[in-house]
Amino acid sequence: MQSIYINNVRMERKINRIKIMLAEKGKTNKWLSEQVGKDPATVSKWCTNMAQPTLETMMQIAKVLEVDLNDLVRFEALPEIEKKEQESANS
Repeated sequence: MQSIYINNVRMERKINRIKIMLAEKGKTNKWLSEQVGKDPATVSKWCTNMAQPTLETMMQIAKVLEVDLNDLVRFEALPEIEKKEQESANS
């Protein structure tokens, strides 16, 4: 599995849950590729998290699977983001 780095933090690329949602809906990679007009090899890469679809494509996938967009992503796979204090408007 390839890793990506965000803010110099190594993380695995298990960002999406497309494969899980396809299984829950009883659908195949081939079916999804036909629905969103993408090559089956591309969909396979998404399902194995070797590549990630664009936000627009994720929205299309959610629509054809009749799920919420949040059901397709693993927010817990992202590292914590440090919140910076807002500077005062008068600074």
